[in-house]
Amino acid sequence: MPTSETADGAAAQALEELGLLVLHEHSMESLVQRVVELTKVVMPGHGEASISLLVNDRPTTAVFTGDLARDCDESQYGRGYGPCLHAAGSGEVTEVVDARVETRWRDYAQRAVEHGSLSSLSIPLPLGEGIAGALNVYAREPAAFDEESREAGRRFAPYAGVAVANMFAYENAHALADHLQVAIESRAVIDQAKGILMERHKLPADRAFQLLARISMQTNSELRLVAEQLVATGQLRGMPRRGEA
Repeated sequence: MPTSETADGAAAQALEELGLLVLHEHSMESLVQRVVELTKVVMPGHGEASISLLVNDRPTTAVFTGDLARDCDESQYGRGYGPCLHAAGSGEVTEVVDARVETRWRDYAQRAVEHGSLSSLSIPLPLGEGIAGALNVYAREPAAFDEESREAGRRFAPYAGVAVANMFAYENAHALADHLQVAIESRAVIDQAKGILMERHKLPADRAFQLLARISMQTNSELRLVAEQLVATGQLRGMPRRGEA
């Protein structure tokens, strides 16, 4: 097990690297993957790490460093309880000192032993509304975590949580911008198509829109695609002859 001085040095280096991660240079997956890799540097126990997330109460493992962490996470999801879910849901640091004699979540603990994890530490991550998470370390030794390593984990987790939360916000902002751009482009092409119909059939704006909507339903096509076809080709499948609109 690392000495206090060694653990502090590893934690300081890991925290420094976390602070240097640049959002636009990472996908969600690559950023979170680096977080769990740094966790292995900080924590003892010859184990594996993961980040489990509860998004609208649905659990998933965002990333993991090895099969041990993935298998232990997923054993909890199938049961609906366990240390990582407890930490994420309650906001409490949750430690299993020796899974062989653990009385909480007994059937999960037995599976953890079978997978090769004799102790674990799950630290809640500060994320955002609708999202909860935990940084998990599954060790192959019993009683792998001493006070120094617990403190290192507690110091590390908030930085990890901020990195994950910021990346969610960053990706959500990009997704929102993309949706807004699509909406703007759709509105523009639909207005163009309405203008063509208004000119061609001498229709008021509301009747022109109703005609586009009717053809959209008849052809089982998105309204935007119907409008794009008319703007691009001047033709529209199902278009009524002049005077029939």
